[in-house]
Amino acid sequence: MKYFKIALHWQIIFALIPASVFGILYPTKYKITYDSYEKIAKDAPKYSISEQCVSHLQIFRSKEPHSESQFLAEIKKECPIFLEYEKKEFLLKNARYNPILSYVEWMGELFLRLLKMIIVPLILTSIISGTAGIGANGNLGRIGLKTIIYYLITSGLAIVVGLFLVNLIKPGMGTEIGLTESAGQIEFTETSFADSLMQIVPENIFKAFAMQEMLSIIAFSMLFGYFISRVGRKSREFLTDFFSSAFDVMMKITTFIIKFAPVGIFAIIAKTVADQAGDPEKLLLLVQGMGKFAAVVVGGLAIHALITLPFILKIFSRVKPFKHFRAVQAALLTAFSTRSSAAALSLTMESVENKSGVSNKISGFTLPFGATINMNGTVLYECVAAIFIAQAYGIDLPLNEQIIIFLSALLVSIGSAGVPMASLLMISIVLSAVDLPLEGIGLILAIDPILDMFRTSVNVWSDSCCAVVVAKSEGETLKIQ
Repeated sequence: MKYFKIALHWQIIFALIPASVFGILYPTKYKITYDSYEKIAKDAPKYSISEQCVSHLQIFRSKEPHSESQFLAEIKKECPIFLEYEKKEFLLKNARYNPILSYVEWMGELFLRLLKMIIVPLILTSIISGTAGIGANGNLGRIGLKTIIYYLITSGLAIVVGLFLVNLIKPGMGTEIGLTESAGQIEFTETSFADSLMQIVPENIFKAFAMQEMLSIIAFSMLFGYFISRVGRKSREFLTDFFSSAFDVMMKITTFIIKFAPVGIFAIIAKTVADQAGDPEKLLLLVQGMGKFAAVVVGGLAIHALITLPFILKIFSRVKPFKHFRAVQAALLTAFSTRSSAAALSLTMESVENKSGVSNKISGFTLPFGATINMNGTVLYECVAAIFIAQAYGIDLPLNEQIIIFLSALLVSIGSAGVPMASLLMISIVLSAVDLPLEGIGLILAIDPILDMFRTSVNVWSDSCCAVVVAKSEGETLKIQ
């Protein structure tokens, strides 16, 4: 008997409706209980709140739960000092009152903990095995080097476009997405560009593993993987097989965890909607913020696909970009509908070879390689997502932190391909690199399936452009000149 199986992205979309209904039916209220009063009294000195001010809160223990605005209005009468930003966030965090939500909220927290658990071992094994495989197979020849340089440059340009737009439009400003940690708990210091680069080299790699210092872990993994290909045959084969096997195990664990994504995201979204449902204005701001976020991502992808990549084709290949676009349009539509570079690979190769005129020698290497490591659209999306979440906290990430986001997304794209729902893991890695909580990914993943269609098409479009650029650099005559 065959069982009807719903695709994972549809499961996530279907989880949005009951999660939203749940949040609206059981909105979060605010109330001072005995337990919350004890927690506030214990931590009040950290926020410079006097005992006298805390004692005023006892009169609220007998009152019914209120919406956030009503609760703060009552607090203002007794102790206005609690309306200062950090103090207000501290008070609201401890006064949250939603007994019904507590029955599902733990599922979201567990899902996020599982994601955090696999980040470091997944990065380590995937990048080491991937880098070792590239070097061991002798693929770093002239064509391989040109391909890697192209992918690094175009991915870097995509990230720059995304960072420019998200910093210009600031879609997260004024958007509250229900994060439990306040902006006051996240501190960034201005450091020089050189200091930011120094963070790549760890003083103690095991400390970097424990502290989840992503840039250090990525750099060490790439270095280790490269030098595996430089040792003797016996050691090279043993280490390559070991890390490839370890990566296979991590993939199995990752696949298992991802199966719980609909449940985890249901809990995260239910909590977020519940926290905003008591205030319709805040809920409207949430919807507007997510709309702006989607618009920035799609706008950035459009600029990269319609301006940056055609410019590279025109300048470095002297071909007609529109003719090449028409040649591969069937592959782009396949990538858009399937959300998979791999699914569109055979059609991309056929189009690039037969319609654009690229030899099989070039397309046979650049396109499968690109489907593995080239993620122009995805890295743009991850960086916009990270800045958006930071803005939702009410903070502007300083330049050095944005450099870390840039490098993290660029480097991790090399080793993240082939992972189910790669965007979920890449967002987790980028957020961890700048110490931002993972909770914000819940809402972002709610619209991820739609945005994934656009960014996968951009990934495939960039792959095809790479084949053309490399072919022209090798002296080939193309049909799209």
